[in-house]
Amino acid sequence: MIFELSEDELWFPEPELADEDGLLAIGGDLSAERLILAYQCGIFPWFSEETPILWYAPHQRFVLLPNQLKISKSMHKLLNSEKFSITFDTAFSDVIKSCASISRLDQDGTWITSDMQEAYINLYKLGIAHSVEVWEHDQLVGGLYGIHINSVFCGESMFSKVSNASKAALIWLCQNKTYKLIDCQVHTSHLESLGAGFISMDQYLNFLNADKNNEWESLN
Repeated sequence: MIFELSEDELWFPEPELADEDGLLAIGGDLSAERLILAYQCGIFPWFSEETPILWYAPHQRFVLLPNQLKISKSMHKLLNSEKFSITFDTAFSDVIKSCASISRLDQDGTWITSDMQEAYINLYKLGIAHSVEVWEHDQLVGGLYGIHINSVFCGESMFSKVSNASKAALIWLCQNKTYKLIDCQVHTSHLESLGAGFISMDQYLNFLNADKNNEWESLN
């Protein structure tokens, strides 16, 4: 059953009620309050210009544990070469716009609509959304952005204009921030090569709600 949300009432159905593909609800809005509630419940928006707002809660979550990150020898060499300089939260708007405009294999258009960009830039201003920027010769060549909920970073999108730039951003995020889990949302072979894998929704919600007393370690 797909639930229909209105803009007048702030709520979400339980994530376990999502259909087989993870689609849980339709409608509502992209207000900061609704987006924050969604992520706190393990739900995220994913839709296009041609559809209404769609809310997903996949039964299997594709995630990366930073302490299980796999870095190849060639990537170690690249990072040590100082080819890239990496910053945090210095060009959020540029990162999300680049994620929206970059061409992707087997994908027409983008799900990062203008309304989505505006909504997440607002979350950035509230200190909830964050970005990692990868620079080469003072040019923005890669990066990623996402939402910080408790000790989980919910990755929304990444981009590369040169080889390995987005991978460098993700590695930096794993090594330089205190997130216990990176939610990758959608499976890709690129992320799997870095050590990402699937966990159940129940496990994911346990991570999401774990306190700061290293409670999350018992979930490994």
